[in-house]
Amino acid sequence: MSSILRHLSSLMLTAGLVAATALPALSGQAKLLVDARTGAVLESENPHELNYPASLTKMMTLYMTFEALHDGRFTWDTRLTMSENANGKEPFKFAIGAGRTITVREAVMGMIVLSTNDAAVAVAETLGGSEAGFGDMMTAKAHQLGMTRTVFRNPAGLPDPNQVTTAEDLARLGVALMRDYPEEFKLFSTRTIVFRSMKLRGHNGVLNTYPGATGMKTGFTEASGYNLVTSVERDGHTLVGVVLGGRSAQLRDEEMKAMMDRHLPPLVEHSVVHAAPGKVTGTTVQQ
Repeated sequence: MSSILRHLSSLMLTAGLVAATALPALSGQAKLLVDARTGAVLESENPHELNYPASLTKMMTLYMTFEALHDGRFTWDTRLTMSENANGKEPFKFAIGAGRTITVREAVMGMIVLSTNDAAVAVAETLGGSEAGFGDMMTAKAHQLGMTRTVFRNPAGLPDPNQVTTAEDLARLGVALMRDYPEEFKLFSTRTIVFRSMKLRGHNGVLNTYPGATGMKTGFTEASGYNLVTSVERDGHTLVGVVLGGRSAQLRDEEMKAMMDRHLPPLVEHSVVHAAPGKVTGTTVQQ
């Protein structure tokens, strides 16, 4: 159990392990904002340029996990065995040890909240026989969803020169998750999980601070920069935003919030009058 704590409590500090094997970025910064209900593009920059997805890859791994739950290949309680290969995926992982098992529910919540690489690989090896086999399945599903410029080679988003996507394709995936698996999609709003009696908190800054944010996923490698897909529901609007190639987590989050702000009604401040015997006061309330 101390091994799990050691790995999960130092996620951000150990991210540099990925950087050591990362490759040069393909195209740098890109962004896209779409109306999830109409498909209208509200804002874009380099939406068709290839980039590395990093852990945004797990959105597709989760899509295929939800598909397996719906067609009976998985139940939420199906146990997944952690192989030596899965257990070795640094830096984000449950670190329970090779040969031990997690449930599909634990794998899903670990991928969403903590971006656990070992959970993604356990799912991939169970459904696809190997990471490579699952990568082929992921790519085929991506193309079926209209993600025509995306290629997946592994389920976690760890560096691979051939694993590429675009802002447009990731927006399509975000919308597909909302449309095809609406109940499971609600899990993307989860901010903390309890794993084996430990309460663990995610690090999605926009989800934690932006009014109306409902998900989805962060990602980082040295090659990709700081990536983010965010869904927001506010005042009858449902938007999906993508920011790729951010120079820092803070700048990436600020860019996402600013992009959302440009296309959502502003938060309204109004006065509420509270009456009490012999006294009237005004209080400003932010919605």
